[in-house]
Amino acid sequence: MNTTNTYSATTADITIRVRPVYLDGQSDVLARKFVFAYFVRIENHGTENVQLLRRHWFINHAGGRVEEVEGEGVVGKQPVIAPGEAHEYNSFCILETFEGTMEGTYLMQRGKGEYYRVAIPRFTLRAMAN
Repeated sequence: MNTTNTYSATTADITIRVRPVYLDGQSDVLARKFVFAYFVRIENHGTENVQLLRRHWFINHAGGRVEEVEGEGVVGKQPVIAPGEAHEYNSFCILETFEGTMEGTYLMQRGKGEYYRVAIPRFTLRAMAN
């Protein structure tokens, strides 16, 4: 993963790295539609398999409006990540303002046992920032 503009957070041997990218060609300034892609890498630095079960996002628009998004897995998957391995995916969001932030948590499960949440670092979405 390109580390320019990459945000990271580690919780209990799981490191989450996020790199946002403004999609100028899909955005429409006059319609107040600012489209951003974000690339996520989830690294397992622990000693057992972990499975990502759910995501919980907070999307903060510059005007103070907060969107909450919760659901199963990521992009339709609930990946199992082996020790020393990583899972990568990308998705997108649409803001109605030039700038905002996203942050959240993933609900993980170790092996067949313990459930726990890992932090997704707060990252900045800024139009024209590429």
